[in-house]
Amino acid sequence: MTNTNRWAAAALLALSISTGACSEQPAEAAQPAAAANAPAAGADLPEVLATIGSEQITMADVRARAGGQLEQIEGTYQRQRTRFVESMLQSMLRERTLVAEAEKQGKTVERLVLEEAGGSFEPNDIEINAWYEDNQGRVGGRTLEQARPQIVNLLSSQRRREATEKLEARLNRENDVTIHLQPYRVTLNNEGAPTAGKEDAAVTLVEFSDFQCPFCARFVPTLKQIEAAYGDRVKIVYRQYPIASLHPNAFKAAEASLCAHEQGKFWQIHDLMFQEQAQLSVRELKVMANRLGMDQAKFDSCLDSGRYAEQVQNDLAEGSRAGMTGTPALFVNGIEIPGGAVPYETVARALDRELARTN
Repeated sequence: MTNTNRWAAAALLALSISTGACSEQPAEAAQPAAAANAPAAGADLPEVLATIGSEQITMADVRARAGGQLEQIEGTYQRQRTRFVESMLQSMLRERTLVAEAEKQGKTVERLVLEEAGGSFEPNDIEINAWYEDNQGRVGGRTLEQARPQIVNLLSSQRRREATEKLEARLNRENDVTIHLQPYRVTLNNEGAPTAGKEDAAVTLVEFSDFQCPFCARFVPTLKQIEAAYGDRVKIVYRQYPIASLHPNAFKAAEASLCAHEQGKFWQIHDLMFQEQAQLSVRELKVMANRLGMDQAKFDSCLDSGRYAEQVQNDLAEGSRAGMTGTPALFVNGIEIPGGAVPYETVARALDRELARTN
């Protein structure tokens, strides 16, 4: 296999990896490659699709009838297209910079990356112990010795990736590389949604989530880690995406969280519901409100009236238009982070890229 094909295969493999998510539909299937001169989505569709005498049927009519489905299809296409182009671009850049540099020096790419890392990818005991202490929520109660092999693999992979990115960045500068391709961003209307962090932060992390989804619960410690590490530099927005076909109590739990938001208790009930996912009936939600010291009558009235059902439905519709296929779904300044409940390091890389871009 040529170096070009190796990089391309690696890029495609990276796209297929998923950490885990709750989904009521299959993951997006790989699509056949389009012809080089294929038009962009919708570019070949006229605004007036048909006429009946003097009456017209337009694209606007179709969009109104589709109820958001067309936007979802187009968003999915644009996202997949951009990801594929980006992966191919990266493989071509690596071939012309990183692989070329290795050939010039008579070394392997692995050797160059290893040298960039200082000769070893292996973490020391201090780094392993520190990671274990800082990530108790991710080790599932295992002892340090039980978790050690996985921690070593994680930190070694992280060091290899960081060394590769550092080497590539240096070679890009030396070769005067300018990347004009921009990531695909979705526009999200987060008005009225619960938030944490500074309102005018340069970077916004939006999570669409389901209170009964086990993968969403798995992401909670990561969310807290992000909040602690980034503080006011990142605004966190919680959007509702209850998957009723899988989780019958999730929709009412979503409403309950917004009723709690009225009383300034959203993040408290957020944490409690994820801790007690098996106890989310309406009666149990009301007990939670009492435990958190809310105005019981106000909370009960809000939940029983369905006051926030429309807001939950609107979140569901916007998530679908954004091309969501499961929860949790994460967007950093409108750029999707694929993979569901991805680890902290994956989110941190996305946040750091956007913080660097906005500085």
